[in-house]
Amino acid sequence: MAECGQMSTDLAVIFDVDGVLVDSYNAHYQSWQLLCRERGLEMTHGQFIATFGRTSREIIKELWPDRITTEAAVAEHDDRKEELYRGLLTSDFLALDGAVELIDDLHQAGFPLAVGSSGPPENVGLVLDALDRRDVFGGVVTGDDVSRGKPDPQVFLLGAERIGASPANCVVIEDAPVGVTAAHAAGMKCVAVVSTGRVREKLDAADLIVDTLRELNADIIRGLISS
Repeated sequence: MAECGQMSTDLAVIFDVDGVLVDSYNAHYQSWQLLCRERGLEMTHGQFIATFGRTSREIIKELWPDRITTEAAVAEHDDRKEELYRGLLTSDFLALDGAVELIDDLHQAGFPLAVGSSGPPENVGLVLDALDRRDVFGGVVTGDDVSRGKPDPQVFLLGAERIGASPANCVVIEDAPVGVTAAHAAGMKCVAVVSTGRVREKLDAADLIVDTLRELNADIIRGLISS
């Protein structure tokens, strides 16, 4: 890894978490529904799909501005939603097919690896520990590290900085349209994986679309960056 402040010429990969390392679609949707039942709120499935990939606090502010009016209330609802989510995910953890194998292949090939997620650190840590791959990621960026969620590129630019990689030498692996937009805004190539709840047509801005992470390896990532 390059020293802090220096950009390496190494090719690097930044992984999103939800829908890329873990199939968390149902756990997120169910946790929002449980929160809504507890607090007398409503979130339609369409609203869930439209906002999936953004930070929970941004979603709360957008959907219920007249009901949740202070930063303290937003934070309290956010904390409760994520607590419900972690309980659901822990009871039924589903790693995305091929995730561990791809991480290992890239790590063995010498790619610096980072995580760029809109989720809180507790959620990201839960996934990395469940995969038993926390130590191979040189940089981990969570929702607590950024002030602007995707489609803003901040999360990926910070991920590249933490592993000393130039954005032009990075590939982002995402599953959400807002994540694809964020990757391109950061000056990075993007691979989109069609995970639960996603369709190819919504991901067509990506540089490469795959149905499973098993379609990827170090050589394909290397070729994508150099193309």
